[in-house]
Amino acid sequence: MALAGARILAGEIWYDDHVLVMSDGRIETLLSENALPDNFPVQYLDGGMLLPGFFDTQVNGGGGVLFNDQPTLAGIATIAAAHRQFGTTAMLPTLISDDLAVIAMAISAVDDAIRAGIPGVVGIHIEGPFLNVGKHGIHDAGKFRTLDAEAVALLSSLKSGKTLVTLAPELAPAGMIAALVANGVTVAAGHTLASYDDMQRAMAEGLSGVTHLFNAMTQMESRTPGVVGASLDSELFCGIIADGHHVHPASLRTAYRAKGSKGLMLVTDAMPTVGSDITEFKVAGTEVFSSNGMLRSGNGTLAGSDLDMAGAFRNSVELMQVDIASASRMASTTPADFMALGHAYGRISAGFRADLVHLDEELKIGRVWIAGQEA
Repeated sequence: MALAGARILAGEIWYDDHVLVMSDGRIETLLSENALPDNFPVQYLDGGMLLPGFFDTQVNGGGGVLFNDQPTLAGIATIAAAHRQFGTTAMLPTLISDDLAVIAMAISAVDDAIRAGIPGVVGIHIEGPFLNVGKHGIHDAGKFRTLDAEAVALLSSLKSGKTLVTLAPELAPAGMIAALVANGVTVAAGHTLASYDDMQRAMAEGLSGVTHLFNAMTQMESRTPGVVGASLDSELFCGIIADGHHVHPASLRTAYRAKGSKGLMLVTDAMPTVGSDITEFKVAGTEVFSSNGMLRSGNGTLAGSDLDMAGAFRNSVELMQVDIASASRMASTTPADFMALGHAYGRISAGFRADLVHLDEELKIGRVWIAGQEA
């Protein structure tokens, strides 16, 4: 099968008057339109642009479902379906702070989802409960606990796919981050009061990312750089919520200038409202309300986002003021690299998965393919 009629972004290069050939769920090649053999099956796209599918490392919910409430195969299927319509072709269902028993259920459900071939599910993000009460946000601080050997074993137990763990590095006992990394877990800092020095120690143990940069962490000041300073002054991968509410546009642009599209990645931190018409729900018993594109609890605390990846992509172009190729890298290539899946995901290149999104000139979703199948 070939896709024709759209501009194709492969890496940093735009290809006009070319077709993308895919077979068995992977990209075969790009060909000039006049080089395509006669009678070759072609799907014609009416202009627009063809980009790598979006890769979201932080998806708490969607389609009316919160992962914590339904850590099941059915719950994951609903969440993934809700996000596919917005161009998300790879995602990590994200469990916020909960008991170890719920974490075990969530890990088992993701294993089941990957074995069942639920389109787009590539692993799990476990955000907490190893966080700092001083930056708990919407998380239930009553669930917080210290990272220990039992927890490391559980967090390392996913049989299929990738695992991302967000923790407060200043509270992790020495050697625990290194133990997770040795077991193949990707570790990020978040909901933390870590100092710059705390971050250096964590990076020495293998910490490689930061969850929702600027939010729920120590800020950069003149003599105390904090987590933000350590993030900007390092090779850490930084997720950022570009919804226009979590981070001021000037801060978005500052982060981009410091990190570039290879260090900054778009995340949604999406909640059940995405792909749904619900306007309120509960997180650990706390009521959350949707208003003017924001999700807040009764006391005004931001509670995840009502953002999808298509919106994050558009906002990066409009608010962060980057070009489409850079936005594509932040939405696809960089998160794939962060999760050590950059050899197969996040690029339009021969041998890569045929995970694709078609956008019109207004950057709205037209069609989506996962492993070559239209979603």
